[in-house]
Amino acid sequence: MIEKVLKGSPAFYIWLLFLGGIASLGVFAYIFQLKYGLTITGMSRDVSWGLYISQFTYFVGVAASAVMLVLPAYFHHYKKFKKMIILGEFMAISAVLMCMLFIVTDMGQPQRMLNVILHPTPNSIMFYDMMVLMGYLFINALVGWVTLEAERHDVEPPKWIKFFIYLSVVWAFSIHTVTAFLYAGLPGRHYWLTAIMAARFLSSAFASGPAILLLLVIALRRLTGFDPGREAIQTLTKIITYAMAINVFFFLLEVFTAFYSGMPGHQHPLTFLFVGHDGHASWVVGWMWTAAVLAILSLCLLIPPQFRDNERVLPWALGILVIASWIDKGLGLLIGGFTPNPFETVTIYTPTFPEILVTVGVYAIGLMVLSVLWKIALDVKKEAGTF
Repeated sequence: MIEKVLKGSPAFYIWLLFLGGIASLGVFAYIFQLKYGLTITGMSRDVSWGLYISQFTYFVGVAASAVMLVLPAYFHHYKKFKKMIILGEFMAISAVLMCMLFIVTDMGQPQRMLNVILHPTPNSIMFYDMMVLMGYLFINALVGWVTLEAERHDVEPPKWIKFFIYLSVVWAFSIHTVTAFLYAGLPGRHYWLTAIMAARFLSSAFASGPAILLLLVIALRRLTGFDPGREAIQTLTKIITYAMAINVFFFLLEVFTAFYSGMPGHQHPLTFLFVGHDGHASWVVGWMWTAAVLAILSLCLLIPPQFRDNERVLPWALGILVIASWIDKGLGLLIGGFTPNPFETVTIYTPTFPEILVTVGVYAIGLMVLSVLWKIALDVKKEAGTF
Protein backbone atom coordinates (compact mmCIF):
# COMPACT_ATOMS: atom_id res chain seq x y z
CA MET A 1 0.00 0.00 0.00
CA ILE A 2 2.98 2.30 0.37
CA GLU A 3 3.09 2.75 -3.40
CA LYS A 4 -0.04 4.90 -3.16
CA VAL A 5 2.12 7.73 -1.84
CA LEU A 6 3.74 7.90 -5.28
CA LYS A 7 0.42 8.63 -6.99
CA GLY A 8 -0.98 11.94 -5.85
CA SER A 9 -2.08 15.33 -7.06
CA PRO A 10 0.41 18.20 -7.43
CA ALA A 11 -1.27 19.94 -4.48
CA PHE A 12 -0.41 16.99 -2.23
CA TYR A 13 3.28 17.11 -3.13
CA ILE A 14 3.37 20.90 -2.79
CA TRP A 15 1.92 20.44 0.70
CA LEU A 16 4.63 17.91 1.56
CA LEU A 17 7.34 20.21 0.20
CA PHE A 18 5.96 23.08 2.28
CA LEU A 19 6.02 20.93 5.43
CA GLY A 20 9.48 19.67 4.51
CA GLY A 21 10.73 23.26 4.28
CA ILE A 22 9.40 24.07 7.74
CA ALA A 23 10.83 20.82 9.12
CA SER A 24 14.25 21.65 7.66
CA LEU A 25 14.23 24.99 9.51
CA GLY A 26 13.50 23.07 12.71
CA VAL A 27 16.34 20.65 12.00
CA PHE A 28 18.71 23.57 11.40
CA ALA A 29 17.69 25.13 14.74
CA TYR A 30 18.16 21.77 16.45
CA ILE A 31 21.69 21.40 14.99
CA PHE A 32 22.40 24.86 16.39
CA GLN A 33 21.11 23.64 19.77
CA LEU A 34 23.31 20.53 19.61
CA LYS A 35 26.34 22.73 19.01
CA TYR A 36 25.72 25.30 21.75
CA GLY A 37 23.61 23.27 24.16
CA LEU A 38 20.30 23.96 25.88
CA THR A 39 21.61 27.39 26.86
CA ILE A 40 19.97 28.72 23.67
CA THR A 41 16.58 27.77 25.11
CA GLY A 42 14.69 29.56 27.86
CA MET A 43 15.35 26.73 30.29
CA SER A 44 17.66 27.10 33.28
CA ARG A 45 18.67 25.51 36.57
CA ASP A 46 15.28 26.37 38.07
CA VAL A 47 13.22 25.53 34.97
CA SER A 48 14.55 22.23 33.65
CA TRP A 49 11.49 21.43 31.50
CA GLY A 50 10.10 23.84 28.97
CA LEU A 51 8.24 24.05 25.69
CA TYR A 52 9.51 20.69 24.44
CA ILE A 53 8.22 18.65 27.37
CA SER A 54 4.96 20.59 27.50
CA GLN A 55 4.33 19.66 23.85
CA PHE A 56 5.31 16.08 24.59
CA THR A 57 2.69 16.03 27.34
CA TYR A 58 0.02 17.53 25.11
CA PHE A 59 0.57 15.16 22.21
CA VAL A 60 0.61 12.09 24.42
CA GLY A 61 -3.00 13.07 25.08
CA VAL A 62 -3.67 13.48 21.37
CA ALA A 63 -2.28 9.98 20.79
CA ALA A 64 -4.37 8.49 23.58
CA SER A 65 -7.56 10.06 22.23
CA ALA A 66 -7.84 7.41 19.49
CA VAL A 67 -9.46 5.24 22.15
CA MET A 68 -12.56 7.46 21.94
CA LEU A 69 -13.21 5.88 18.52
CA VAL A 70 -11.98 2.36 19.21
CA LEU A 71 -13.91 1.92 22.47
CA PRO A 72 -17.42 2.64 21.08
CA ALA A 73 -16.74 0.81 17.80
CA TYR A 74 -15.36 -2.46 19.17
CA PHE A 75 -16.74 -2.64 22.71
CA HIS A 76 -20.22 -1.25 21.99
CA HIS A 77 -20.43 -2.16 18.28
CA TYR A 78 -21.09 1.43 17.22
CA LYS A 79 -20.48 1.01 13.51
CA LYS A 80 -20.81 4.71 12.66
CA PHE A 81 -17.19 5.23 13.75
CA LYS A 82 -15.82 2.54 11.42
CA LYS A 83 -14.91 5.01 8.66
CA MET A 84 -12.94 7.24 11.03
CA ILE A 85 -11.14 4.63 13.16
CA ILE A 86 -8.22 4.20 10.77
CA LEU A 87 -7.77 7.98 10.66
CA GLY A 88 -7.68 8.10 14.47
CA GLU A 89 -5.15 5.29 14.67
CA PHE A 90 -2.89 6.90 12.08
CA MET A 91 -3.16 10.23 13.91
CA ALA A 92 -2.06 8.42 17.06
CA ILE A 93 1.03 7.14 15.21
CA SER A 94 2.05 10.65 14.12
CA ALA A 95 1.34 12.02 17.62
CA VAL A 96 3.52 9.37 19.30
CA LEU A 97 6.35 10.07 16.84
CA MET A 98 6.10 13.76 17.71
CA CYS A 99 6.22 12.88 21.42
CA MET A 100 9.42 10.93 20.87
CA LEU A 101 10.95 13.78 18.87
CA PHE A 102 10.12 16.26 21.64
CA ILE A 103 11.91 14.01 24.13
CA VAL A 104 14.95 13.90 21.83
CA THR A 105 15.01 17.68 21.45
CA ASP A 106 14.71 18.17 25.20
CA MET A 107 17.81 16.13 25.96
CA GLY A 108 21.14 17.94 25.83
CA GLN A 109 22.81 14.78 24.58
CA PRO A 110 20.23 12.57 22.79
CA GLN A 111 22.47 9.51 22.95
CA ARG A 112 21.72 9.35 26.66
CA MET A 113 18.32 7.90 25.74
CA LEU A 114 20.14 4.64 25.12
CA ASN A 115 20.83 4.46 28.84
CA VAL A 116 17.12 3.80 29.41
CA ILE A 117 17.37 0.72 27.18
CA LEU A 118 20.90 -0.44 28.05
CA HIS A 119 20.50 0.20 31.77
CA PRO A 120 16.78 -0.20 32.54
CA THR A 121 15.60 1.07 35.91
CA PRO A 122 12.14 -0.38 36.73
CA ASN A 123 11.79 2.00 39.68
CA SER A 124 11.82 4.98 37.28
CA ILE A 125 8.57 6.39 35.86
CA MET A 126 10.55 7.58 32.83
CA PHE A 127 11.45 3.95 32.04
CA TYR A 128 7.77 2.96 31.99
CA ASP A 129 6.83 6.04 29.99
CA MET A 130 9.28 5.07 27.26
CA MET A 131 7.99 1.48 27.27
CA VAL A 132 4.31 2.39 26.99
CA LEU A 133 4.96 4.93 24.22
CA MET A 134 6.93 2.45 22.13
CA GLY A 135 4.30 -0.20 22.79
CA TYR A 136 1.46 2.11 21.79
CA LEU A 137 3.25 3.07 18.59
CA PHE A 138 3.68 -0.60 17.66
CA ILE A 139 0.06 -1.50 18.52
CA ASN A 140 -1.45 1.33 16.47
CA ALA A 141 0.84 0.68 13.51
CA LEU A 142 -0.03 -3.05 13.58
CA VAL A 143 -3.78 -2.62 14.06
CA GLY A 144 -4.05 0.21 11.56
CA TRP A 145 -2.10 -1.53 8.82
CA VAL A 146 -3.73 -4.95 9.24
CA THR A 147 -7.30 -3.60 9.33
CA LEU A 148 -6.63 -1.34 6.35
CA GLU A 149 -5.19 -4.27 4.39
CA ALA A 150 -8.31 -6.29 5.20
CA GLU A 151 -10.52 -3.42 4.03
CA ARG A 152 -8.52 -3.20 0.83
CA HIS A 153 -9.26 -6.86 0.03
CA ASP A 154 -12.87 -6.59 1.27
CA VAL A 155 -12.42 -9.28 3.94
CA GLU A 156 -12.81 -9.38 7.69
CA PRO A 157 -9.64 -8.61 9.68
CA PRO A 158 -7.93 -11.72 11.10
CA LYS A 159 -9.27 -12.80 14.48
CA TRP A 160 -5.90 -12.47 16.20
CA ILE A 161 -5.88 -8.70 15.62
CA LYS A 162 -8.80 -8.25 18.04
CA PHE A 163 -6.46 -8.97 20.92
CA PHE A 164 -4.32 -5.97 19.94
CA ILE A 165 -7.42 -3.83 19.36
CA TYR A 166 -8.62 -4.50 22.91
CA LEU A 167 -5.09 -4.08 24.19
CA SER A 168 -4.89 -0.65 22.52
CA VAL A 169 -7.79 0.55 24.68
CA VAL A 170 -6.00 -0.33 27.90
CA TRP A 171 -2.72 0.97 26.51
CA ALA A 172 -4.24 4.32 25.55
CA PHE A 173 -5.23 4.96 29.16
CA SER A 174 -1.83 3.79 30.37
CA ILE A 175 0.32 6.13 28.24
CA HIS A 176 -1.29 9.27 29.61
CA THR A 177 -1.59 7.91 33.13
CA VAL A 178 2.12 7.15 33.24
CA THR A 179 2.88 10.60 31.81
CA ALA A 180 0.77 12.15 34.57
CA PHE A 181 2.74 10.17 37.14
CA LEU A 182 5.92 11.87 35.89
CA TYR A 183 4.44 15.09 37.26
CA ALA A 184 2.36 13.93 40.22
CA GLY A 185 5.29 12.00 41.69
CA LEU A 186 7.34 15.15 42.36
CA PRO A 187 6.54 16.31 45.93
CA GLY A 188 8.41 19.61 45.55
CA ARG A 189 6.03 20.85 42.86
CA HIS A 190 2.73 21.80 44.47
CA TYR A 191 0.87 22.48 41.23
CA TRP A 192 1.45 18.90 40.10
CA LEU A 193 1.11 17.22 43.49
CA THR A 194 -2.52 16.19 43.16
CA ALA A 195 -4.26 12.83 43.10
CA ILE A 196 -6.39 13.82 40.11
CA MET A 197 -3.49 14.76 37.84
CA ALA A 198 -3.97 11.58 35.77
CA ALA A 199 -7.73 12.16 35.65
CA ARG A 200 -7.17 15.75 34.50
CA PHE A 201 -4.77 14.54 31.82
CA LEU A 202 -7.24 11.97 30.50
CA SER A 203 -10.24 14.32 30.47
CA SER A 204 -8.19 16.95 28.65
CA ALA A 205 -6.91 14.36 26.18
CA PHE A 206 -10.36 12.98 25.44
CA ALA A 207 -11.59 16.50 24.69
CA SER A 208 -8.70 18.01 22.70
CA GLY A 209 -7.56 14.90 20.80
CA PRO A 210 -10.93 14.06 19.21
CA ALA A 211 -11.48 17.79 18.60
CA ILE A 212 -8.25 17.95 16.56
CA LEU A 213 -9.26 14.77 14.71
CA LEU A 214 -12.71 16.16 13.93
CA LEU A 215 -11.28 19.47 12.70
CA LEU A 216 -8.93 17.60 10.38
CA VAL A 217 -11.75 15.35 9.15
CA ILE A 218 -13.94 18.39 8.43
CA ALA A 219 -11.06 19.92 6.44
CA LEU A 220 -10.56 16.57 4.68
CA ARG A 221 -14.23 16.47 3.72
CA ARG A 222 -13.93 19.85 2.03
CA LEU A 223 -10.71 18.93 0.23
CA THR A 224 -11.44 15.36 -0.84
CA GLY A 225 -15.14 14.74 -0.32
CA PHE A 226 -14.52 12.08 2.34
CA ASP A 227 -17.63 11.95 4.54
CA PRO A 228 -17.50 10.10 7.88
CA GLY A 229 -21.25 10.59 8.30
CA ARG A 230 -23.29 13.21 10.10
CA GLU A 231 -24.25 10.88 12.93
CA ALA A 232 -20.61 9.93 13.59
CA ILE A 233 -19.62 13.60 13.76
CA GLN A 234 -22.48 14.40 16.14
CA THR A 235 -21.67 11.45 18.42
CA LEU A 236 -17.99 12.31 18.59
CA THR A 237 -18.90 15.93 19.31
CA LYS A 238 -21.00 14.80 22.28
CA ILE A 239 -18.03 12.83 23.63
CA ILE A 240 -15.83 15.92 23.25
CA THR A 241 -18.42 18.04 25.07
CA TYR A 242 -18.65 15.68 28.05
CA ALA A 243 -14.88 15.36 28.28
CA MET A 244 -14.36 19.13 28.16
CA ALA A 245 -17.01 19.70 30.82
CA ILE A 246 -15.26 17.18 33.08
CA ASN A 247 -11.89 18.78 32.32
CA VAL A 248 -13.12 22.23 33.37
CA PHE A 249 -14.74 20.74 36.48
CA PHE A 250 -11.48 19.06 37.50
CA PHE A 251 -9.59 22.34 37.10
CA LEU A 252 -12.14 24.14 39.28
CA LEU A 253 -11.67 21.43 41.91
CA GLU A 254 -7.98 22.30 42.00
CA VAL A 255 -8.81 25.99 42.39
CA PHE A 256 -11.23 25.29 45.26
CA THR A 257 -8.78 22.99 47.05
CA ALA A 258 -5.95 25.50 46.76
CA PHE A 259 -7.81 28.57 47.96
CA TYR A 260 -10.36 27.14 50.40
CA SER A 261 -7.65 25.19 52.23
CA GLY A 262 -5.51 28.32 52.43
CA MET A 263 -2.35 26.33 51.69
CA PRO A 264 0.19 28.81 50.26
CA GLY A 265 2.12 26.18 48.32
CA HIS A 266 -0.98 25.24 46.33
CA GLN A 267 -2.16 28.81 45.93
CA HIS A 268 1.03 30.39 44.62
CA PRO A 269 1.28 28.60 41.23
CA LEU A 270 -2.33 29.44 40.38
CA THR A 271 -1.84 33.01 41.55
CA PHE A 272 1.30 33.33 39.43
CA LEU A 273 -0.44 31.97 36.34
CA PHE A 274 -3.41 34.34 36.52
CA VAL A 275 -2.24 37.52 38.29
CA GLY A 276 1.46 37.13 39.04
CA HIS A 277 3.11 36.35 42.38
CA ASP A 278 5.11 38.41 44.86
CA GLY A 279 5.54 41.28 42.42
CA HIS A 280 6.50 39.00 39.55
CA ALA A 281 4.21 39.13 36.54
CA SER A 282 4.67 36.84 33.55
CA TRP A 283 3.72 36.85 29.90
CA VAL A 284 1.68 33.72 30.59
CA VAL A 285 -0.95 35.64 32.59
CA GLY A 286 -2.71 36.90 29.46
CA TRP A 287 -2.55 33.45 27.91
CA MET A 288 -4.13 31.79 30.95
CA TRP A 289 -7.04 34.24 31.06
CA THR A 290 -7.50 33.66 27.34
CA ALA A 291 -7.60 29.91 27.97
CA ALA A 292 -10.15 30.30 30.76
CA VAL A 293 -12.44 32.47 28.62
CA LEU A 294 -12.12 30.19 25.59
CA ALA A 295 -12.80 27.06 27.66
CA ILE A 296 -16.08 28.50 28.94
CA LEU A 297 -16.94 29.81 25.48
CA SER A 298 -16.33 26.39 23.92
CA LEU A 299 -18.77 24.81 26.39
CA CYS A 300 -21.32 27.52 25.67
CA LEU A 301 -21.10 26.57 21.99
CA LEU A 302 -20.98 22.80 22.46
CA ILE A 303 -23.55 22.12 25.18
CA PRO A 304 -26.66 23.58 23.43
CA PRO A 305 -27.67 21.11 20.65
CA GLN A 306 -28.64 23.92 18.27
CA PHE A 307 -25.03 25.15 18.27
CA ARG A 308 -23.30 21.77 18.61
CA ASP A 309 -25.11 20.27 15.60
CA ASN A 310 -24.65 23.36 13.46
CA GLU A 311 -21.83 22.54 11.06
CA ARG A 312 -20.99 26.21 10.60
CA VAL A 313 -20.55 26.78 14.32
CA LEU A 314 -18.92 23.43 15.13
CA PRO A 315 -15.43 24.10 13.62
CA TRP A 316 -15.20 27.36 15.56
CA ALA A 317 -16.23 25.67 18.80
CA LEU A 318 -13.70 22.87 18.29
CA GLY A 319 -10.93 25.31 17.38
CA ILE A 320 -11.62 27.38 20.50
CA LEU A 321 -11.54 24.23 22.63
CA VAL A 322 -8.20 23.12 21.15
CA ILE A 323 -6.61 26.53 21.78
CA ALA A 324 -7.90 26.60 25.38
CA SER A 325 -6.63 23.08 26.15
CA TRP A 326 -3.28 23.74 24.47
CA ILE A 327 -2.66 26.86 26.55
CA ASP A 328 -3.65 25.12 29.77
CA LYS A 329 -1.66 21.95 29.12
CA GLY A 330 0.97 23.16 26.68
CA LEU A 331 2.01 26.29 28.57
CA GLY A 332 0.39 26.70 31.98
CA LEU A 333 1.06 23.18 33.27
CA LEU A 334 4.85 23.46 33.01
CA ILE A 335 5.16 27.10 33.97
CA GLY A 336 2.86 26.73 36.97
CA GLY A 337 4.68 23.63 38.14
CA PHE A 338 8.09 25.31 38.17
CA THR A 339 6.93 28.66 39.56
CA PRO A 340 7.56 29.39 42.37
CA ASN A 341 10.36 26.86 42.90
CA PRO A 342 10.74 24.86 46.15
CA PHE A 343 12.70 27.78 47.63
CA GLU A 344 9.76 30.14 46.96
CA THR A 345 11.67 32.18 44.41
CA VAL A 346 10.47 33.05 40.92
CA THR A 347 12.39 32.38 37.71
CA ILE A 348 10.52 33.60 34.64
CA TYR A 349 10.59 31.12 31.77
CA THR A 350 10.11 32.34 28.20
CA PRO A 351 10.67 30.10 25.15
CA THR A 352 13.37 31.43 22.83
CA PHE A 353 13.09 31.74 19.06
CA PRO A 354 15.28 28.64 18.36
CA GLU A 355 13.14 26.70 20.85
CA ILE A 356 9.96 27.73 19.06
CA LEU A 357 11.52 26.96 15.67
CA VAL A 358 12.47 23.43 16.74
CA THR A 359 8.94 22.91 18.08
CA VAL A 360 7.35 24.08 14.83
CA GLY A 361 9.72 21.77 12.96
CA VAL A 362 8.50 18.79 14.97
CA TYR A 363 4.92 19.84 14.22
CA ALA A 364 5.77 19.83 10.51
CA ILE A 365 7.30 16.34 10.68
CA GLY A 366 4.20 15.06 12.48
CA LEU A 367 1.94 16.59 9.82
CA MET A 368 4.06 15.04 7.05
CA VAL A 369 3.69 11.59 8.58
CA LEU A 370 -0.03 12.14 9.11
CA SER A 371 -0.52 13.37 5.53
CA VAL A 372 1.21 10.34 4.05
CA LEU A 373 -0.68 7.85 6.26
CA TRP A 374 -4.05 9.49 5.62
CA LYS A 375 -3.43 9.54 1.86
CA ILE A 376 -2.76 5.81 1.92
CA ALA A 377 -5.91 5.22 3.98
CA LEU A 378 -8.12 7.35 1.73
CA ASP A 379 -6.78 5.79 -1.47
CA VAL A 380 -7.47 2.32 -0.07
CA LYS A 381 -10.99 3.37 0.89
CA LYS A 382 -11.58 4.69 -2.64
CA GLU A 383 -10.27 1.45 -4.10
CA ALA A 384 -12.46 -0.63 -1.77
CA GLY A 385 -15.54 1.53 -2.32
CA THR A 386 -15.82 2.55 1.33
CA PHE A 387 -14.78 6.19 0.82
